[in-house]
Amino acid sequence: MIGPLHQDQAYHRFADARALLGLQNFADVSSSLAFLAVGLAGVLILWRVPAARFSGPDEWRAYWAFCWAVALAGMGSAYYHLAPDDASLAWDRLPIAVAFMCLLCAVITERLRVAPGWTLLAALALVGAASVVYWRAFDDLRPYALAQFGSFAAIVFLCAWFPSQYRQGWVIVGVAALYGVAKVCELYDRKIYELTGHSVSGHTLKHLIAAAAIAALLAWLALRQPVSAGHG
Repeated sequence: MIGPLHQDQAYHRFADARALLGLQNFADVSSSLAFLAVGLAGVLILWRVPAARFSGPDEWRAYWAFCWAVALAGMGSAYYHLAPDDASLAWDRLPIAVAFMCLLCAVITERLRVAPGWTLLAALALVGAASVVYWRAFDDLRPYALAQFGSFAAIVFLCAWFPSQYRQGWVIVGVAALYGVAKVCELYDRKIYELTGHSVSGHTLKHLIAAAAIAALLAWLALRQPVSAGHG
């Protein structure tokens, strides 16, 4: 049995603390806004994409909630990096956890060909949010880690074992792989900062790569076509 996972306070000390325009940690703050931009772009894309591009209203609704959560994560991340501590980190992690759960709901709906209505989306979003509330209440990251990495693993599993109703369904696996690269950059925050001659840190790259992964997902949603009956 794994005991409580406490928040390491060293996590808040990022490699690139340079200030610009009066903002401390400028690179991490500004790169966080990539999530806000891509999230709002996703909301606009979903507003204009024909309903026929989705397996049903439940999948559309899950992606719509996902995009709003991503936009809020951008705001939360920027707020956190202005003055990193546990209290501000909660506003970063809350929409991130919800976003993962919304994406999981979208994949379940499309891959398993189910129509759960609002029930599944609301339940998963609440589980994601509760994992962050639990961390703040008990200084235990286990539920949050399960919400993020458990949903990530479930998405990859569903995409590997259940065929998509759309062409290029592998895109979601590619998005997951890009997110994995982003997490590696986060782990090597200071090392990357040193290797790049203090030009860009691993955490800043994490923001940009993860936002690019979401942009790729949105492009697929906007352009995808159903698999023809003749191709299964």
